[in-house]
Amino acid sequence: MSSVKIVFLGAGSVRYTLQLFLDICKTKELWESYVCLMDIDSEKLAAVHNLAERAMNEIGADLRIESTTSLEKALEGADFIVNTVLAKGEGEEDGYTQYEIMRQVGEKHGYYRGIDSQEFNMVSDYYTITNFNQLNTSLEIAKAVERICPNAYLMQTANPVMEITQIVLRSTKTKIIGFCHGFAHVKDVFEALGLEFEKVDWQVAGINHGIWLNRFRYNGEDAYKLFDKWIEEKSSQWEPKSPWDVQLSPAAIDMYKFYGMLPIGDTVRNGSWKYHYNLETKKKWYGKFGGIDNEVERPKFYEELRALRKKLLALAQDKTVKLSQVFPEEFRLDKLSGEQQIPFINALVNNKPARLFLNILNNGIIPELPNDVVVEVPCIIDASGIHPEKIDPPLTSRIIKYFLMPRIMRMEMAVEAFLTGDKKVLEEFLIRDPRTKSYEQVKAVLDEIMNLPFNKKMKEHYKWE
Repeated sequence: MSSVKIVFLGAGSVRYTLQLFLDICKTKELWESYVCLMDIDSEKLAAVHNLAERAMNEIGADLRIESTTSLEKALEGADFIVNTVLAKGEGEEDGYTQYEIMRQVGEKHGYYRGIDSQEFNMVSDYYTITNFNQLNTSLEIAKAVERICPNAYLMQTANPVMEITQIVLRSTKTKIIGFCHGFAHVKDVFEALGLEFEKVDWQVAGINHGIWLNRFRYNGEDAYKLFDKWIEEKSSQWEPKSPWDVQLSPAAIDMYKFYGMLPIGDTVRNGSWKYHYNLETKKKWYGKFGGIDNEVERPKFYEELRALRKKLLALAQDKTVKLSQVFPEEFRLDKLSGEQQIPFINALVNNKPARLFLNILNNGIIPELPNDVVVEVPCIIDASGIHPEKIDPPLTSRIIKYFLMPRIMRMEMAVEAFLTGDKKVLEEFLIRDPRTKSYEQVKAVLDEIMNLPFNKKMKEHYKWE
């Protein structure tokens, strides 16, 4: 067993922290490690500390747990930092509510689903140009890591993963890695085709929320032929089980036929405006729910998150209840959550090799993309470090030119605007939006967003008058 210090920032989110904490409890090689829970909300922090100790005791794990509201104290001696912070500006509203307020302002000015919903970036909590509070807090955290524990890995988990990881790498020497779980939806494809997971030779690559199944072989044969047969014979029978179930949707199939490879996970939600003009259009391409990124299902999801958090906080008050009885599936000792953070730690610390899909600097991994851009690619992790796989076969020309390059350009604009404080970049970002009808519309929507009470720091940053 190896002892390391693992820090959870934004631990008061409760749900995600407990999910990853349970992964540590189930990983015996990490027992005797020191887990530090950090959040600025002392009430929620106390609750998650309570739940974590009970979960540890029910599983029988051996960990040291501490909690603090001090970022500096949390980072002292840290080896791994999991950043799940959802920052917010001034005011009583939570971060998701502030997101929704900005979305409503955008829609008022003619931008359906808000100004941050752009081609190839339709995921509802992936704000890039109005998200100053999140970007700024994330950079401040990274600078603190660089100062206090420079050898630690900062594991960026909160969105927008691509932009935050990019900003930190360009502004600090912090060892930041971006984490996302969207790649796991390849299993939906394998299950639909009746393939044994262990026999599939597969690879996905691209950028965060823009990854593609570039290699797909089964028993040594091209498995895309099996997928083509499924499309012909069974795709018409597909129905989504939930708003999140879009991997085999008409949108995914349509993107596959155009780009030559199947989009995976959140990539399916991130197609062009063809799939997103309005709710009716979304239902055509994503099934009866219209996916999760619409005006009906996304608010429902936020309410479900709040209800779950409320349930967990109530459980923290009732110590007579066994958590394993309330959440039996989560307490199965033979099954981790599917998130990558704890296998990443175990691979580096205890030389338990793992194949993970990480957001790291390109540096030639995808030769057609700039070296200084963060890409999401398969890597083998072991005690000697992070070893990116060769991307074979390469992504198609259409994926590179028509999907990834336009999305990277949007990232570069968002990053430059944030780092320079040049409001003209924000304006240019919107001028190129197909929903924009005039320059006056651009100035009006940005002006109203800047003047929201919780965006005071953003207004000052951009010297908005």
